[in-house]
Amino acid sequence: MPKNITAAATFRRLHDARNAFVMPNAWDAGSAIVLAEAGFSAIATTSAGIAFSLGRGDHSVPQGATAVSKEEMFDRIRQITAAVDVPVNGDLENGYGARPEAVVETIRLAIDAGLAGGNIEDYERGTLYDESLGAERIAAAREAIAKSGTDFVLTARTDGLLLDTPSSLSDAIRRANRYRLAGADCLFVPGVKNLDDIATMVREIDGPVNVVAGLTTTALIVADLRAAGVARVSLGGSFARAALGFLREGARELFEHGTLHFAEKQISQRELNTLFAKRDR
Repeated sequence: MPKNITAAATFRRLHDARNAFVMPNAWDAGSAIVLAEAGFSAIATTSAGIAFSLGRGDHSVPQGATAVSKEEMFDRIRQITAAVDVPVNGDLENGYGARPEAVVETIRLAIDAGLAGGNIEDYERGTLYDESLGAERIAAAREAIAKSGTDFVLTARTDGLLLDTPSSLSDAIRRANRYRLAGADCLFVPGVKNLDDIATMVREIDGPVNVVAGLTTTALIVADLRAAGVARVSLGGSFARAALGFLREGARELFEHGTLHFAEKQISQRELNTLFAKRDR
């Protein structure tokens, strides 16, 4: 049986438990292997981390700058799924097109790339799609998954709380429930900033809820999210941004002071060689 078919079934069971399983986000094969080796039961990709590793911006790309193409993103996704045995969830952005047909093609590519699940966003260039179109896009994705014969886990993400003129939490909950009716397996509302709102969201959304940690606050801990009934905890680009933050701090230390204290936190060459060599056997 193909690896992604069994991985998708495993991934679905993790959501069914609704026990706040933690799904950190990788940006390349090396980071994926390190995260899987830490013991996480599933990992995800991060469009932000992948973009930053290519020297590009993510989402709010400045005018004139080049965004990461779908081909480049899926090339990195395939490298990540090939590197680990745990289920991988894909950051599929807005499905690479507004029309349901574009979302269907992206879902097909995601399944072929070995992903166990994926997120579909409901906005483009800072504007939410019409709610009916958003639901139509999810329904089309659900139909494509059914035809694939896999347990691919479809996450509907609604981004109204992150916009420059944010919508209300109740609006986001309404959209999430509509997407659930359209066929989403998991619902994702980034931008919820406190535990009370998270508890409200979990209570009022009729399906497993993903909460992203580290995006707006570091005060939340997994135990609190588990107690609130969250099904899945992702990290978005937090690890990727933290890694780049560490690199910048180390570079400044070396340039300004000539010291190498940053090197005390590195993983040894021998350990990394051994860890990565396991994937070649």
